[in-house]
Amino acid sequence: MSTPAPAPAQASRAAARRRGRYGAPALLLAPFMVLFTACTLVPIGYAVHLSLYTEHRSGLGFGGSETVFTGLGNYTRALGDAAFRAGFWNTAQYCLLYIPLMIGLSLLTALLLDSALARAKRFFQLALFLPHAVPGIIAALVWVYLYTPGISPVIDALNGVGAEVDVLGHPLSAVVNIAVWEWTGYNMVIFYAALQAIPREVLEAAVVDGAGPLRTALSVKIPLIRASITMVGLFTVIGSLQLFTEPMILHDVAPGVVSTWTPNMYAYSAAFERNDYGLAAASSVLLALAAAVLSFVVTRASRGRSRKEDAA
Repeated sequence: MSTPAPAPAQASRAAARRRGRYGAPALLLAPFMVLFTACTLVPIGYAVHLSLYTEHRSGLGFGGSETVFTGLGNYTRALGDAAFRAGFWNTAQYCLLYIPLMIGLSLLTALLLDSALARAKRFFQLALFLPHAVPGIIAALVWVYLYTPGISPVIDALNGVGAEVDVLGHPLSAVVNIAVWEWTGYNMVIFYAALQAIPREVLEAAVVDGAGPLRTALSVKIPLIRASITMVGLFTVIGSLQLFTEPMILHDVAPGVVSTWTPNMYAYSAAFERNDYGLAAASSVLLALAAAVLSFVVTRASRGRSRKEDAA
């Protein structure tokens, strides 16, 4: 009869098993956690700290300045500023126009490439993705060239045939057009990859049941890639709230794009034009909170819809 191991030996073995179970994941996650802390948590904490203070200058500004704790004063100033609220309104209009248009075009092109009738799929994938490979600043500068009358061959040609076009007079549509051109191909690749992962026997069963290409796309393909659509929608909402590059480039040529046209531009103007870092930090924190709330709403709405459809 074998004698049981002593209690200290059993405890050491259990501790060794626990270290083996959690040690490898912790080691693999350590580089990410270090970078996440240094590049995300620390800047957010510093922004929150800055948002609680403001600088007061004495006299005519020659006596220096002192940092004063204001609590939520900077947040109150930002929310009470009509320009900051107008930036959110401009962003909301941009989202309502851009998100359905971009996702719809990305999904449509992915479905067309996934269809049996599509030819030269590799070529069209590359052609549609290439605009995303162009840096956002370069893309915005190219479109500014195409938007400007007297410089743009497209605008001059349209004006020559009597079609008076003033794209820069409608900055919202101009910004949406640039963003759609940049991001449609990128999200098309995501949707196309998800479509390629659908088991072929499922599609063959739909064809056997008499479903045509349109019915198969609407009733089989799109429901099966709902997770990818939700992910793209979530990332697009977050990216839309951070809109900065395109309107910033249009700021010098489009009269409707002011320096506070979006919340990001408002924070940039407060920090680097007015040197009000507390106000800039407060507006940035408010923008981050808005992005978090919208992300939560989109995620909950998609989960609720999925549960209803599964129950049905």
